[in-house]
Amino acid sequence: MHSFAVRRGFSLIELVIVVVIIGIIGAIAIPRMSRGAAGAADSALAGNLAVLRNSIDLFQTEHGGLFPTQVKFSDQLTLFSDDAGNVMSTKDSTFIFGPYLRAIPPLPVGANKGATGVNATAGSGIGWIYDDTTGAIRASTTGSEVDARGVLYSAY
Repeated sequence: MHSFAVRRGFSLIELVIVVVIIGIIGAIAIPRMSRGAAGAADSALAGNLAVLRNSIDLFQTEHGGLFPTQVKFSDQLTLFSDDAGNVMSTKDSTFIFGPYLRAIPPLPVGANKGATGVNATAGSGIGWIYDDTTGAIRASTTGSEVDARGVLYSAY
């Protein structure tokens, strides 16, 4: 008569191998996931700047080379406008251009994170620095705020 022993559970070697494999996976995955939030904010900044720049370019094209003005920037991009850049909340036969944006996107990084204000210089509540003579727009961040790669946010 042969008696076969029924094997139950795992051996110590098998458990050690599984723990080592989980440790290796964790060592690879955890640093990549921790960089994810910073990378997402960096990508959001690049995306927001692309949307703003495209809106400015479209406004300029439809308005005979004129850029949105510093004072009316938000209104000129979020409301209807005429040839001269005057704005109105409803579309009619004169106010046929726009809107180019639903809202000015918030700044996703830096000390002014969440700010939507647009100005020629940085300040409290200012998310974007805009030059209405050239149409250039950039993030309102300090000279020391950089992304995960060490690139200044103000250089995006």
